[in-house]
Amino acid sequence: MKHLHIAVGIICNAQREIFITQRAVDSHMAGFWEFPGGKVEQGETPELALQRELLEETGIVVRNAALFKVLEHAYADRIVTLHFYIVDAWDGEPFGREGQPMRWVKQSELLAQEFPPANTAIIELLTA
Repeated sequence: MKHLHIAVGIICNAQREIFITQRAVDSHMAGFWEFPGGKVEQGETPELALQRELLEETGIVVRNAALFKVLEHAYADRIVTLHFYIVDAWDGEPFGREGQPMRWVKQSELLAQEFPPANTAIIELLTA
């Protein structure tokens, strides 16, 4: 079974809003909302993957990111290890650089059912 390491950015502004994007129709877990990020490539640390992926997906340059939680989740066809980072300082204004729908949502209003199942524990921690 495929095992992927994913770097995930929880981009949080001063108003306690979090930037989320919608997964592409041709991707795994299509249509769900997600925290931006992506696969950690061979020879890359999760921190470097986070910086690369957030620049590619949202157009921001990360200035500060702190590891929040590492979780593993098993889907029927793959296992994912998710490295969640709180990103609270960046250059630029995040947007859906790949044309994906995006929005800011109040941290307290995140809904686990709008996200892939692997994100449930993180949503619970963020909204507690």
